Amino acid sequence: MNNLPLTVKRSIELLGICLLLAIFSFASNIIMPLLMAFFVSLVLLPVYRFFRKIKMPEVIAIVLSILTASLVILGIGTLLSFQIGNLVREFPQIEKNINQHWQTLSTWVEQKFHVSASKQLAVLNTQSTKLLSNAGSYLSGAAVTVSGVFIFVGLVPIYVFLLMFYKNLLLRFVFLWFKQEDHPQVESALRGTQVIIKGYLFGLLIQVTYMTILLGTILMLLGIKHAWLIAIIFAVLNLIPYVGALIGNIIGVLLTLSSSNELSKVLLVLGVIAVVQFLDNNILMPRIVGSKVKINALVSIIAVIVGGTIAGISGMFLSLPLVAIFKIMFDHSTEFKHWGFLLGDERPGLSPMTHQVVRLRNKHIRKSDDDNGNDGTKQE
Repeated sequence: MNNLPLTVKRSIELLGICLLLAIFSFASNIIMPLLMAFFVSLVLLPVYRFFRKIKMPEVIAIVLSILTASLVILGIGTLLSFQIGNLVREFPQIEKNINQHWQTLSTWVEQKFHVSASKQLAVLNTQSTKLLSNAGSYLSGAAVTVSGVFIFVGLVPIYVFLLMFYKNLLLRFVFLWFKQEDHPQVESALRGTQVIIKGYLFGLLIQVTYMTILLGTILMLLGIKHAWLIAIIFAVLNLIPYVGALIGNIIGVLLTLSSSNELSKVLLVLGVIAVVQFLDNNILMPRIVGSKVKINALVSIIAVIVGGTIAGISGMFLSLPLVAIFKIMFDHSTEFKHWGFLLGDERPGLSPMTHQVVRLRNKHIRKSDDDNGNDGTKQE
């Protein structure tokens, strides 16, 4: 490929990206459980190594590692189901609060837009009828989604076991894929991927834990109903970059509106979520996760949208770790280093249009802090 013209190289790269997206799109049901299992196996490696250190047989160590993760997930699911059960038991009061909020909203619409309550009700009934008429397709789609979830959940533990059991075989395959003189770079990329992704995923687990405890405790002390349900949902959705926090805020508002007839509590919930998110984004998260995944905001948003379009919620969750893996591979190659720079967050302080040195490969140029009489640059 080194002897090919530059235009041909770039064309092959773009075709490769299109082919990769097409494969992810058509085979997402196969690829996403494998990717999830890969990331879970990375998180479980320290647990597995602990069991192996105490002379546990390999198969038993893998099984116990998977059981440990299953118990954690089961505990979170039990807590969430308990909170949902409390919400269901209060359904009569929730219905009463929703009717009261509807009356308030209807009166405001009638005053501002001169639309009578009867016309509003007619529009609402029309939309409800349309929704019910399409109930069959919605239910069939839901059935497919539920079956897909069960298949996903059933396959992931099996894939985790097999990936951990055959990890040496898979690693040997990776090394055999490359020439012997490239093995040091391959080893460096593999070790970097393991360290960065494992640290990033552990950081996310810690983030979910402290955000749930912090947000739930504050909301409970302020007398907000379903405080822990709001906290758990927001903490989990916050794992989806940018989009998750918005959805979490909306769900928090809806839960508060349904459980209270005071609009002041909605503002209180939004204020608490904003303060907790500010602490998370600017103080806690940088210290825990740091810069382990150096992906710029533009690429992050595009990755989340593309991941959600291709594979739904699981694609949105896995988009950033997957992009981080590609960045590590690009950074350790010579042919694709420019793609690694595109994904990263090292923004040049000078314009390549006016400073030719910024156009060079392997040059990181920032504005100089001191005026040394040159072109105001320093090379790193």
